[in-house]
Amino acid sequence: MAAAGTMAASWEREAAATAEAERRVRAWAEAQRAGGRRVALVTSGGTQVPLEARAVRFLENFSSGRRGAASAERLAAAGYGVCFLHRTRSAFPWARALPPPGSALLDLLRVHEEDGAVRVREGALPALLPALRAYGRARDDGAFLALEFAGLAEYLALLRAAARALAPLGSSAMFYLAAAVSDFYIPPSEMPEHKIQSSDGPLQITMKMVPKMLSPLVKEWAPEAFVISFKLETDPLILVEKARQALAKYNHQVVVANTLDSRRTTVIVVTKESETPLSISEEEIAQGVEIEDKIVGHLVSQHRAFMEK
Repeated sequence: MAAAGTMAASWEREAAATAEAERRVRAWAEAQRAGGRRVALVTSGGTQVPLEARAVRFLENFSSGRRGAASAERLAAAGYGVCFLHRTRSAFPWARALPPPGSALLDLLRVHEEDGAVRVREGALPALLPALRAYGRARDDGAFLALEFAGLAEYLALLRAAARALAPLGSSAMFYLAAAVSDFYIPPSEMPEHKIQSSDGPLQITMKMVPKMLSPLVKEWAPEAFVISFKLETDPLILVEKARQALAKYNHQVVVANTLDSRRTTVIVVTKESETPLSISEEEIAQGVEIEDKIVGHLVSQHRAFMEK
């Protein structure tokens, strides 16, 4: 009984937090509409799937959130209001200019004993100044809103809440679903309450399929929006066919398809009418170009055409 009461209280807290997130996104979206901005909801990072109700162990994928963060930067630069729904501790827009926490970050900082101020070592972060300026513009314009999730259930709840809040924007809303969402999970009713004991021997897990959110997103939550999903495969021979199957099944507008080995340099943008390969060269990489520059540039044009229809 105590465990059931604890779980019910947890659900109530999560429901209240989700309702508050929907209110925040709705108010923010109205401000974007008043400012004449198109809006992009960018989902980013991997999802965490617990194996126990009072979770010690989890299953995760390798996603760092780099694509979502880089794309959010480009969308903001293109004039979009960006709602960034991201995994806790995954890559964050503009903060990518900083090294990850550790010695590399600490070595960049200097304490000036005269005034006790902490400053970055001169010339150490050439990319930081433009990143800070771009973030400052988005923040000061009210054009950037971040929402954070940890587990799979929280992600799904926040995606639904944000989609419902953005639905009144109609075709001017873009959903850029770059998060790497788990395909499998254990329903709460089937989880052990406490930590699984290794003394019980080898572990056998039966997982269920995660309900697909694209279908209700396209049909119910935001039916007039421009929706982009992402498809990653390890076998290039099935990549485009898998993307086309997704378009046929969910009836959304775009699938950005890529393979694991070349995802940083090459993608194929698949629509019902076309297949557009995008790639960056070694020379472009040396100049600091990222594949997201080309992905976002292409999709912004497609979104504009979608709105004109």
